[in-house]
Amino acid sequence: QVQLVESGGGLVQAGGSLRLSCEASGINFQIYTMGWYRQAPGKQRELVASITSGGSTNYADSVKGRFTISSDNAKNTVYLQMNSLKPEDTAVYYCAAVLVLKFVETDSPEYDYWGQGTQVTVSS
Repeated sequence: QVQLVESGGGLVQAGGSLRLSCEASGINFQIYTMGWYRQAPGKQRELVASITSGGSTNYADSVKGRFTISSDNAKNTVYLQMNSLKPEDTAVYYCAAVLVLKFVETDSPEYDYWGQGTQVTVSS
């Protein structure tokens, strides 16, 4: 059974930092790409960052230079370091996993597994 468990969300002032963690069980990091999504009230879910098993990363334009995704394959854990936070970063953040084979057919595959989400609130 696959489980993705996020932690590290909370309330922070604008300009502050938070580090999200996602501990995965039941999947092999070598054949999955891991991602962080977020969804703000009334807005569509968006992919914030992703990382392959080889360490290649991708970021949404809105977070480039401020957020860093990393992984510890030995611990099956993915992190999202968020610096210089802005009120518009307020959202529920979700960890997700997608089988790498799906990228053969599309650059934007539907992710297979999702965590329960963790709230990030940035006050102005």
